[in-house]
Amino acid sequence: MHTMWKGSISFGLVNIPIKLFAATEDKDIKLRSLHKRCSTPIQYEKKCPHCEEEIKNEDIVKGYEYVKGKFVVLTDEELKEIKEEHEDKTVDIIDFVKLEDIDPIYFNRSYFLGPGENGGKAYALLREALNTSGKIGIAEITIRSKQQMAIVRVFENCLVMETIHYPDEVRSAGDVPSVPGHVELQDKELETAIMLIDQLTTEFHPEKYRDDYRLALQTLIQNKVEHNEGHTPAEAPRQNVVDLMSALQASIERTKTGSAAPPAAAPAPAAENPVPEGRQEGKKTKTARKKA
Repeated sequence: MHTMWKGSISFGLVNIPIKLFAATEDKDIKLRSLHKRCSTPIQYEKKCPHCEEEIKNEDIVKGYEYVKGKFVVLTDEELKEIKEEHEDKTVDIIDFVKLEDIDPIYFNRSYFLGPGENGGKAYALLREALNTSGKIGIAEITIRSKQQMAIVRVFENCLVMETIHYPDEVRSAGDVPSVPGHVELQDKELETAIMLIDQLTTEFHPEKYRDDYRLALQTLIQNKVEHNEGHTPAEAPRQNVVDLMSALQASIERTKTGSAAPPAAAPAPAAENPVPEGRQEGKKTKTARKKA
């Protein structure tokens, strides 16, 4: 596994060096957008719609839209200052609670916690203390400049940290439209529903569940590969080819206007002892008679 983050767990006066590893992975199959005609991947340019020009990374700044169409600009220096003030490499456990006290709607993402250098014994101590007490730790941590709440618990003999949402990040269920209030139900209807639940009740074995859509998509892709249905995108024209065509076209236009004569040769350097003009004429005449 790749170490994502190094720091420590802190509760009371106890400090445990740890390493952070992603506990889950995205298994979604990533599909590219291609040009239908030539199967070339589509490129998305960073372009300013106002200036109608492509933007380089150094010309991009961060901004927050506080009302529609109005932004405040945040400089790199301002963001860096805030980051340094709140950047901490500590999983700071501030409370211990029961896991069942937290509704799953708060859960976000899971990470494995491994012991850092010389942290094995303290790591094992926290693990056993959590197991024995039946509690989990409520902690705060900063990952990639974002402060988050988290819980620390035990999973298969390993400490796990799960980031959870702050209360103001969870929307109110009362805002969901058309949710019915109290409804009068017949006893027979409720009994039948409970009977069905009882019949489908079992122990949770996660290995029995699978993503059927992803497996079907993988099979479809593999079949196309095995039947040589792959497409190689056409190469984009190189810039020097475009320049060459422009030069050739310009040459043709010059030919049409009669200005395509080859450039005159550079004059020969003057001799140290120039031949008198009369003798040059005589030499040319002699050469002409010889040719005749």
